[in-house]
Amino acid sequence: MFTTYLVQPIYNAFIFVLGVMPGGDVGMAIIVITLLIRFIFFPMFASAIRTQMALQVVQPELADINERYKEAPMERSRRTAELFSRHKIRPFTMLFSTVVQVAVFIALSYVFFRLGLAKIHTELLYSFVHAPSVISERLFGVVDLTGTRSIVITVLVVAAQYYAMRLTLARTAAAASAAMKPAQKQMQEMQRTMMLYFFPAMMAFVGYTFPAAVGVYVITTSVVSIAQELYFKHRPL
Repeated sequence: MFTTYLVQPIYNAFIFVLGVMPGGDVGMAIIVITLLIRFIFFPMFASAIRTQMALQVVQPELADINERYKEAPMERSRRTAELFSRHKIRPFTMLFSTVVQVAVFIALSYVFFRLGLAKIHTELLYSFVHAPSVISERLFGVVDLTGTRSIVITVLVVAAQYYAMRLTLARTAAAASAAMKPAQKQMQEMQRTMMLYFFPAMMAFVGYTFPAAVGVYVITTSVVSIAQELYFKHRPL
């Protein structure tokens, strides 16, 4: 099921895109297919972020309900459901979005790195998708996608991941802090600082030790995340 409904469609899309890239540029194909998938699933991501933002707004009311009805779980559940209904909050949207994102990420990773970038697995191709005659594992004819320890790719990975994380944390912290006590705000700030630097550091390790193709994928997803955060910032959901 995983191969039929996730790996095979993504692999065929990747091979099709690779076939129309100038010189069979694998790096450009990775960028295009990643952008395409993020565009297809954008409504789902937007809905999940809308739910997340709405949850942050109602945190004071939710905390009040939990405190007031902590000895009456049935009433607490009913009041919480009413609160979510009033604000059109669908908690399962976030869960479903997370599951889909993880599944797609695993499928993309399998397509890009387990199946290999240059080897064409014809047994997975649909009848209307043809293997490209030319394949280049150099992005723009310069960056070797199979090589590791690329300083340029590593720097771009860290910069993109840092800025994306900074925008995301700024959005999530703004509304949540309104419902927090001073001690909680201090703890949140410590956690935020740790995340702001931990994830870019982790991505620096990935960008430097893994093949450059992984870095190209990480950079692309980070840039898309930055664009989405800027979009949500200037046009709230």
